[in-house]
Amino acid sequence: MRDRYSLVVGLIFAAVIVIAVINTLEHKDEGTLGLDKLASRWPLPEFAVPRAIGSLEGDANVAQDDCETSQTPCPQSARREPACRISTPGAIRVCDLFGRPLVISFWFTKGGSTCSEQQSVVDRVYRRYRGRVNFLSLDIRDDRSTVQELIERNGWKMPVGYDRDGAVASLYRVGICPTIAYVYPGGTLQEASIGALTAPQLEARVNQLLRATRMAEES
Repeated sequence: MRDRYSLVVGLIFAAVIVIAVINTLEHKDEGTLGLDKLASRWPLPEFAVPRAIGSLEGDANVAQDDCETSQTPCPQSARREPACRISTPGAIRVCDLFGRPLVISFWFTKGGSTCSEQQSVVDRVYRRYRGRVNFLSLDIRDDRSTVQELIERNGWKMPVGYDRDGAVASLYRVGICPTIAYVYPGGTLQEASIGALTAPQLEARVNQLLRATRMAEES
């Protein structure tokens, strides 16, 4: 069953990439069919992933509730542990990052070096805003040893998660790399950007997120 699930998720992820690439080619100035098309305040789905540097193995947990069926009450055989209720050492739970404004950078190396190079920019900005803004760099479906090598070679200090089967990417409609989500405290989307950013450009986006957060808290 796990192999069948992984195959289905992989096919969905591949389809998202193909659709996004086609859309980009046909509508170069109109964005992509992805996270950037979702409305502000879209509630982010919960997920938990292994930390890229660590010993925890396995696919992402993207369960939003404690039951695999819609039956009420839930049959004992269909019970599961939702992503944000697990207490597995070595896992990153996205809900633990919802206490502050949050930046999530989705990436993979299959599209070239731009995406991994972007993570060095994200790490640089992370170091400047650490303590005020939470950051998560999330690799999608790369070989884990490749991800670990990049982390060590570049000296990244930001948290890096590993989406082995692409389940989180599918859930978040990520098909273009890099994709960056800017998130209000509490876990709702402020906006998303597609494509590489310089450090000043990313800092401007983070400052915009901070301003939007303050305005929301004051209203």
